Amino acid sequence: MAVNSFGLTVISSVHEYQQRVAHHAERELVDLTTLIPGLVLDMRYATAQNLLGKPAYRQARALLRRPVAEALAQVQEALGRLGLGLCVYDAYRPYSVTVQFYEHIRNEKFAAPPWRGSRHNRGCSVDVGLVERATGRHLPLPTDFDELTPAANSRYTNLPAHVLFNRSILLAAMKRQGFVNYVDEWWHYDHHCWADFDLLDLPFEEL
Repeated sequence: MAVNSFGLTVISSVHEYQQRVAHHAERELVDLTTLIPGLVLDMRYATAQNLLGKPAYRQARALLRRPVAEALAQVQEALGRLGLGLCVYDAYRPYSVTVQFYEHIRNEKFAAPPWRGSRHNRGCSVDVGLVERATGRHLPLPTDFDELTPAANSRYTNLPAHVLFNRSILLAAMKRQGFVNYVDEWWHYDHHCWADFDLLDLPFEEL
């Protein structure tokens, strides 16, 4: 474990991460596709369709700390009773990628600064949308993922009624399982336990 130039403690050793998991199983980063039936992935940062205009990840994987992943599984189960499911755009994000995002955007509203790090780096944040379980069709929501416009704000109301309704379904389902929405991004949710976990800078291919 090392302290970086911003004074943050960031775990960048897979061995150290594995040691911590061996002592505290809840620290494990769980692959969501192995835990959550019917989950749809649309991992934009493994493609060029993102803010950077190039892939930020070498692998399209969605990982979260075990208690956060289990809470998301409960969201999926509840949505299933409505014929709906989750689409995940991003989950755990290595700290070094957060630094890239901030250097590109230079706006703390939409990118966590490197002197604070992101709750994504802790494996406790997830970016999600809604799909129809039967067809995989994406439900209309206020904007596309990572569209940094006023309509991305969760309090923005100049939208069609069915879009507002879909956003409210997602918000209610996530809130019931301990997720808190980041108001400037309708898709971004932090689990309430985020402060219990360390910042990580581990690439997907090493996990």
